[in-house]
This record gives sequence, C-alpha cells and structure tokens, in this order.
Amino acid sequence: MGAIRIGSATLLAAAALSLATPGAMAADGAHGSNITSFGFSVTPSTVAAGGQVTLNVTGCPNTATASSGVFDTVTIPRESSTTAQIDSNAKRGATYTVTFMCGSERGTTDLTIAGGPQPQPLRPTVRPPVRPTTRPPTISTTSVPGRGVRGGLGGSAEGVNMGEIATGLALVAVAGGGLAFYLRRRSNSRWH
Repeated sequence: MGAIRIGSATLLAAAALSLATPGAMAADGAHGSNITSFGFSVTPSTVAAGGQVTLNVTGCPNTATASSGVFDTVTIPRESSTTAQIDSNAKRGATYTVTFMCGSERGTTDLTIAGGPQPQPLRPTVRPPVRPTTRPPTISTTSVPGRGVRGGLGGSAEGVNMGEIATGLALVAVAGGGLAFYLRRRSNSRWH
C-alpha cells in the first residue's frame, strides 16, 4: 500500500512539473523576446478570415519581415508599413503569433481571427398531430381446426461444433478460476 502512495505522489509531482515547465519557457521565450530596439504593430489586432492587416515597423535600420501561420511572409521597407492578406480558411476565434524580424532581433505579437464558431439557429420541431386510426373489426367466417404448433428443435441439433463448445467451457473455467484467485487473495490481504 505504501508503494502505491509513493508511486501516486511521484506521478502527481511529475505532472505538476510538466505543466509548469511550458509556462516558464513561454515567459522566457516568446514574450521575453518582445523587448526589441525596434517598434512593431499589427492593425487591427482582431481581423476576419480573408481580411487584411497593416504591419508597421519603426526604428529598424534595415528592411524587416513579418510572418505568421495565417499569411505569407512579407517584407516591410525601412520606417514603413505594408499590408498582408489573411488566409480565408483561418480558424475563427483562434489567436496566431505574428513574428517581426529586424536583422537578428525578433519580436512577436498576437493576431486574433474574429468570430467564434457560429451557433446554428434552433428550428422548432413541428410534427403533424397523430390521429388514431380505427378499423372495423374483422370477422372470420371460416374456422380452422387447431393442430398446435410445430416446434421442432429450432436448429439447435444441427451444426453443433464440439470444439467451440469445449473452447467456451475452458474460457468460462479460466475466468472463474481467475475470479476465485482474486477474491481469495483480496480476502487474505485484509487479514495481514
């Protein structure tokens, strides 16, 4: 029982450590790189799929580039801006990272695609009223003498495969033995 507790505590600690590590890396990596010697912006910061954004760079002595997963890499002339066409299949409600490069310096900002998943309008369900149908009773004028049902064996005697029956019985016996072993072991562990 102690080994289970130690194992559980170890797994819980490992899970907590793995969840904390990406956050620390993101704080050190992506957002920490936004301290640059040049300025950059994306206008608007929320845009519809298929729309355009203006990418602006200031203070960069060279031409700069901007890239993202929702538009092709564009070159931005020195102390200028340019536009980029957002992919029409960009996922609505998703946030994408836009990376600006000026020489060897890199800065990032977020770009959000407008609109989340569009809810489907609810349509009222209209069902026609159910009308009971009435039929006149059927009267039979002929009578059939009762002979009973011809039952037979129902096909159970034909095609009996003794190998399948033996395999099934063996599986039932193994399952029963395993259950007995488990219950016996469980009851023994409670007394120690």
